[in-house]
Amino acid sequence: MTADEDAPIFDPAAFRLTVQEAELTTLARRLGQNKFAARAATFDREARFPTENYQDLRDAGLLGICVPREHGGFGADYRAYALTAAEIGRYCGATALTWNMHVCSCLWSGPLADGMDMSNAERAEHERRRAQHYARIIGAGAIYAQPFSEGGTAAAGAVPFATTARRDGDGWRLSGRKIFASLSGSADYYGILCTEAQGDAALSRRNTLYVAVPATAAGLTVTGDWDPLGMRGTVSRTLLLDNVYVGADEAIMPAGVYYQAAIRMPHMFMTLTPTYIGIAQAAYDFTVRYLRGEVPGQGGDKRRASPSKQHNVAEMQIRLEQTKSLWFQAVSEARIDPTREQVMRAYAAQFSAMENANELCQLAVRTCGGQSMLKSLPLERLYRDSRCGSLMLPWSADLCLERIGRDALYLPGESD
Repeated sequence: MTADEDAPIFDPAAFRLTVQEAELTTLARRLGQNKFAARAATFDREARFPTENYQDLRDAGLLGICVPREHGGFGADYRAYALTAAEIGRYCGATALTWNMHVCSCLWSGPLADGMDMSNAERAEHERRRAQHYARIIGAGAIYAQPFSEGGTAAAGAVPFATTARRDGDGWRLSGRKIFASLSGSADYYGILCTEAQGDAALSRRNTLYVAVPATAAGLTVTGDWDPLGMRGTVSRTLLLDNVYVGADEAIMPAGVYYQAAIRMPHMFMTLTPTYIGIAQAAYDFTVRYLRGEVPGQGGDKRRASPSKQHNVAEMQIRLEQTKSLWFQAVSEARIDPTREQVMRAYAAQFSAMENANELCQLAVRTCGGQSMLKSLPLERLYRDSRCGSLMLPWSADLCLERIGRDALYLPGESD
């Protein structure tokens, strides 16, 4: 690490990171500090997708971070990905959040699917199909989006998706709507979670499909404006599917495996949190540098002698360390069939990452004063981006509180 290089969010020695985790987080941090940070304000101001950042991710091989090594990727597991994403979120939240949508197509079809129950025939077919998807990413640099939100709890496997797939020969016809579809208009493929309709029978969440729809598919439309409070560079417009045909080989996971994963691997829904860990770190970093007079263009005036500002910085560091520690423990525990306590800890980590990122940004604004409101400085953007986290499905802040409270008071099978 050079003198002007940012320290890692999670020190490899202190947190006992693997060699791969240390290498990937260093790669992401250098990309973020040297390239992403300078562009973030433009993407935010123009509500424009960070195309240039994706070219850098492609060049660094990070589009294939969770693609298995035998298919040409880094073969990173859940924790290695999460730690790397946090470093990217530190410099551009929109890049980290959209990159999550892309990476999950590989994480879910790779190490997650490998641990699910399948017949030998299903596993062989899955291996053949996912090789096709990985080849697009590694060979052609394709970007996969993951527009699963429909405004309800279907994404977490609680109810069927309203977007349906009906058999048509060897493939399906998809119809439905996805809202807040990040990367809309910029992805090469959209990983659509939908429910296979079987005759006139009621839709069943057990019949969930996860299929890739090419951006050029007939009947696929991106619609609506995009002018949100924060995370403006995600460009999460609405995706409409009107009788869109996809072939059987576009399946990213075998039928029913997503439902199985949603039940057995709840940590799969925590992958939005690394972005907010990065934002929390960025708010703290900026505050310290600002008070030390190290922010370019701020005249070099030091403001660190004020006891009130010292108190605020201490409070920020304590909250940041608490959040990081809980989050690191939760992502380290990510596994198939976790214990009840591990799931509750995952909910707590999700809530803490999303809410405390904004609390840290609020405290940073109060500590730095009026200059922090200027769009020429990053804190104003960090504050707006951080406010959006608690709203994100399937594990919104309110849902996490509800589940923690319920699971604390009711053992499995209990009711009143």
